[in-house]
Amino acid sequence: MCKDCGCSLPRHSHDHSHLHHQELHTNPQLNDKKTLSVIHKILDKNDVEAAHNRAHFEAHNITAFNLMSSPGSGKTTLLEHLKEYTALNYAVIEGDLETSRDADRLIAKGIQAHQIQTGSACHLDAFMVHGALHHLPLEGLDICFVENVGNLVCPASYDVGTHKNIVLLSVPEGDDKIEKYPVMFRRADLVLITKCDLLPYFDFDVEEAKAQLKKLNPDTQILEVSIKQGESMQAVAAWLKTNLRQTTVGEQQ
Repeated sequence: MCKDCGCSLPRHSHDHSHLHHQELHTNPQLNDKKTLSVIHKILDKNDVEAAHNRAHFEAHNITAFNLMSSPGSGKTTLLEHLKEYTALNYAVIEGDLETSRDADRLIAKGIQAHQIQTGSACHLDAFMVHGALHHLPLEGLDICFVENVGNLVCPASYDVGTHKNIVLLSVPEGDDKIEKYPVMFRRADLVLITKCDLLPYFDFDVEEAKAQLKKLNPDTQILEVSIKQGESMQAVAAWLKTNLRQTTVGEQQ
């Protein structure tokens, strides 16, 4: 567990079935009642703020997507090029330890973006996202992407107030990452296998990766993507459009 969060603490009951008694004993922090109490309080406060963020998005009829992956999987690049394939208006909340490089890249493409610099924190939390919302003009947006800190562990433990989770796995990373980092992939509504134009040059078995993903998360959807392959980007745009949150009659009134 990192010093900043409860990333190794099981968040939901379905995760408990995947933890073995021996595994709990290998992490003494999970056996310390005071540590557990502090972590639960942090996560509970975060969940309250996350619900507030979701209500904020919904008041503006915005669907929010949490983009998670390891560093370098292509999150920012995907968002840069997505603009060419959809008429949906979107903004981006960027999370990195330092610099505003990713937000600067998006702004240069005409995409509204706000950078969060987390310092030593290995993930975004709901409070950080709430603060960023006050720096983005939300009127007229269809989507807000939260591009989380590059990390296949900690971001999966924190609800930031989005509606769905998108996880990227790039071909150069290897297909073994799915079973090594199962919590992240269990939380995914959509998994994008990115940089698929590099498949001829890497030992990455797409069908094996899909089988592993479906074993962990039978409900997840999977798309093979390359920014150099327009049809694959159109498929991403179509998925986003299909998964926009529907405004209810009561909300319209």
